Amino acid sequence: MQANVGDTLLVHGRTVGQHDKVAEVVEVLGPQGSPPFRVRFEDGHETLMSPGPDTVVRHHEKT
Repeated sequence: MQANVGDTLLVHGRTVGQHDKVAEVVEVLGPQGSPPFRVRFEDGHETLMSPGPDTVVRHHEKT
């Protein structure tokens, strides 16, 4: 999985009733866009994340 600063990670809920979470990549710590990533969730919480198979990268469109 590769991401860039500004990309969005969509983390799907793992159990019934658990909602998907959305996080913005604010820093890429791995080589060549690979994990771990520093991310910021919609509620402002920041954490380091190495996404699993339940996560999808939505690449930021450059304008």
